[in-house]
Amino acid sequence: MNEKTDKELALDNETGDFSSVSGEPEGRRRLSWYYAPSFLLLWLALFFAIVIPLYNRLPDRVTIADEPTKFGEFVAERAERQLIDFERIGPKVVSSQANEVETVEFLLNEVQKVRDEMRSDLYEINVEVQLATGSLVFGSMLSMYQGVQNVIVKLSTKNSQSESYLLINSHFDSKPGSPGSGDDGAMVVVMLEVLRQMAISETPFEHGIVFLFNGAEENGLQGAHGFITQHKWAANCKALINLEVGGSGGRDLLFQSVPNNPWLMKYYKMYAKHPFATTLAEETWQAGIIPSDTDFRIFRDYGNVPGLDIAQANNGYVYHTAFDTFSVIPGRSIQNTGDNILALTRAFANATELNETEGADDGHSVFFDFLGLFFVYYTETTGIILNCLIGVISLVLVGCSLWRMSCQTKEVSLGRILIWFLIILVLHLVGFLLSICLPLLLAVIFDAGGRSLTYFTSNWLVFGLYVGPAIIGLVLPLTLYFTLKPNVKLTHSYHIQMSLHAHCVVLALLILVLTAVGIRSQYLCLMSLIFYGGALLINLLSTLHDRGYYWSLIVMSLQVLPFCYFCYLFYMVLVVFFPVTGRNGIGSNPDLIIAVLCGCCTFFALGFVAQFINVFRWPKLILLGLGVVTFIFCMIAVSKVGFPYRAKTNVMRVTFMQTNRIFYDYDGTVSHSDSGYYFIYQDRRGLSPLKDSGVNLTGLVSMEPDCDKYVMCGAPCFYFCGGRRNAGWLPRDSDVTIPGEITLELLEKTVSQTGNSIRFEFELTGPPHMNVFIQPVGEAEVTDWSFESEPEILKPPYYIFFSYGKDSSPLKFYIELTKSDGDFNVPILELGVVGHFVSYDYKRDPEAQQFVADLPDYVNAMEWPSIFKGYIF
Repeated sequence: MNEKTDKELALDNETGDFSSVSGEPEGRRRLSWYYAPSFLLLWLALFFAIVIPLYNRLPDRVTIADEPTKFGEFVAERAERQLIDFERIGPKVVSSQANEVETVEFLLNEVQKVRDEMRSDLYEINVEVQLATGSLVFGSMLSMYQGVQNVIVKLSTKNSQSESYLLINSHFDSKPGSPGSGDDGAMVVVMLEVLRQMAISETPFEHGIVFLFNGAEENGLQGAHGFITQHKWAANCKALINLEVGGSGGRDLLFQSVPNNPWLMKYYKMYAKHPFATTLAEETWQAGIIPSDTDFRIFRDYGNVPGLDIAQANNGYVYHTAFDTFSVIPGRSIQNTGDNILALTRAFANATELNETEGADDGHSVFFDFLGLFFVYYTETTGIILNCLIGVISLVLVGCSLWRMSCQTKEVSLGRILIWFLIILVLHLVGFLLSICLPLLLAVIFDAGGRSLTYFTSNWLVFGLYVGPAIIGLVLPLTLYFTLKPNVKLTHSYHIQMSLHAHCVVLALLILVLTAVGIRSQYLCLMSLIFYGGALLINLLSTLHDRGYYWSLIVMSLQVLPFCYFCYLFYMVLVVFFPVTGRNGIGSNPDLIIAVLCGCCTFFALGFVAQFINVFRWPKLILLGLGVVTFIFCMIAVSKVGFPYRAKTNVMRVTFMQTNRIFYDYDGTVSHSDSGYYFIYQDRRGLSPLKDSGVNLTGLVSMEPDCDKYVMCGAPCFYFCGGRRNAGWLPRDSDVTIPGEITLELLEKTVSQTGNSIRFEFELTGPPHMNVFIQPVGEAEVTDWSFESEPEILKPPYYIFFSYGKDSSPLKFYIELTKSDGDFNVPILELGVVGHFVSYDYKRDPEAQQFVADLPDYVNAMEWPSIFKGYIF
């Protein structure tokens, strides 16, 4: 036999012929490059054939006609009929006729229907309409409420001796302009049907159930706060199911729980009929990445009530818009939620843990559903043990594999193999960074060109824009290494194994680090390691490890399940985040979020699989093809296809107030007054998409210059003012007609006997939603006021949000300031008050109505009249 030259060996390394160094059959070659598209499309096919159907799987509706044969099951059709009636009431803003009268009457009538049907020999119903008054610190502001309404229903078994209650909560108020059929009408009717099913059940339950229909969630969680801090039943509520909606329809996602109560997850696993949950969602939510909040936080922080936070999260495009209607909520989605909540209610209402809810475990749970087929949970302590054990075992298996390679390859020591592996490991780390950085680079380029949010409606664009570059980045360093610096002393199949081992080592190190810092979402690494470690163990024990590429069949077979799970999980995250990026404000580039998510998905779902691109001939050509695909998608994205918005389905959100502003000098004279529209930019593009739509935006300026002149920039912001500097002001020649007035009256001004402090007493009268902005001037400091929280908790300019429901009594308050020199004959206090006429009980003037009418059909406008008055004392 003739020995091959070094050049021939190098060529064999490129083509895959390793008979001379490893005993592999003569003529073994890499697969032809044209098989690579089929290989990649196979995984894409798995995504559409398995992941999407399982993600969207919903149960069939139970109709009223089905009820005799399905007694005791949740009846979606009845809930749908109630939802239609709920929607007919219209937008339900706190203090409006719709919210305070019509919706309360609707709820009381529906509860009476349940009372008429219930087993009166077994159960009793108590109904109360609470008028709550109080305050809470909410972010950087003090939120005050007065006379907001809650409808509270307590269902209990007559002969039960338990004093523990299960609390089930949803809210019935809505955002301005939205009928709130999804948020949170769908959950209101789910609760009504659950109440009915429990009241007609032939099987009594142990613990009472409090159904809280709270009427002021959209006002900064005020209704829940009023109940948990003031109502007589609140102290007995030992467990919670909070029901929310972040869109319209879809499956209900368990996205938040509390520590120290592992029994909650045990019950969810045992009784939820359609599990849908993940620790990743909980940690994302609690990190504040999603700009929202739920009543769950109030019950947890103010009542120490353990529980589950559950929400429907599909179709967030219509969330808080006029298109959040019955027509976009699938009946099967209501059935899905109803099945889960009814089963959980029955279980919790008989749980012995309600007598003593504090568990023995001192940490959170790790939890997730697997493709909706089953639910997995374990304690944080168990997770730490598993993570460390599997991480170490994975590293050991990789070590055994490298040792095996040295034994099977003549004239190559283990030390040299370790050096080569370290090179591959470093290159894989570079690939990991590139898989994140290349999508980020595209996101930055698109944003710089004013083309952010191209995926907003055409979600499929992310495959080419961000997933394609992520795959290229992940594979490119090793592809260049294998093709530009071929190693003739080690078979190509071993090289591919080492590249997979490198990914395994990265995951093992990552899981150990994430475990050390207390991040529970590292279960993603755990899942990857279990399946790859299992494949590696099989290959080592069966000797497939050393038989050409046969080992790859085991690896790819065992990668199908983790691939499907990671795609399922990140698809869920993207379904949530796509709409969120359209309301995340102008201050940040939302494409960066989507790019990072796509990069992470690629890393976890294709981290092992993508390296098989190097099994094919001409892998650089394959990567070039992916680059061409990315280029084509970029061209599509900058075309009309990439325009973010569509009428009714994927709308552009425009929030503005038609405002009169009046500023008074220290002597009481008017120093400045104007009228215009105050715009809160909801997405990255601001109002730029409207420039070619015919809407007159002449004179639109930034609010930034006013921030040096007036308290809180003179911005008539609602209950969040964080984006005021990025907001816009469009002057109006004619004064806005305000359908009411706001009046601030100085009742008394008193200097203390010591002469170092002064007290101002005020009375504020105006519409149901008002702001008070307090800014001390110069060296003056606010040392006391009549509000419940201490001034030290907040920072100037102090922001007080005040709303009322049924009680329109004026707000009386005092502010006490100190000044080191005791000179109070100069300006020491700047005060701004804003009145918001939010509901449609108040008319808009004709010019404002025409402005709204001129907006394109792809715009959803949330607007109302407001008045800002600025004073100096």
